[in-house]
Amino acid sequence: MPTLHRLATLRDDVIFFVYLYQTFAYKVDHTRVNEFGQGGDEEEVEEKLANRPLQAPADGAVVVNQEIADEGIAKLDAKMTSVSTKTTGADVAGAKRRK
Repeated sequence: MPTLHRLATLRDDVIFFVYLYQTFAYKVDHTRVNEFGQGGDEEEVEEKLANRPLQAPADGAVVVNQEIADEGIAKLDAKMTSVSTKTTGADVAGAKRRK
């Protein structure tokens, strides 16, 4: 076997052992947050919460936060009125021609 090939093989072995040492010395931190703001452990917790069966109150009554519901309805009404009252340039030109 040529000497250069032996050195290349030895180099590969050394790199492999360095890799093994680093994986042993530096464990993966699953609680660390990545650049997208997501953590490894949080996904499991969110999945557990999402997959949990729904639980109704014992008396069967549905509780709704009326304040939030009223605010949502008010925002929806405001959007609907602003959309219905907007006029475009074509509408104005058409109204001028009709006069």
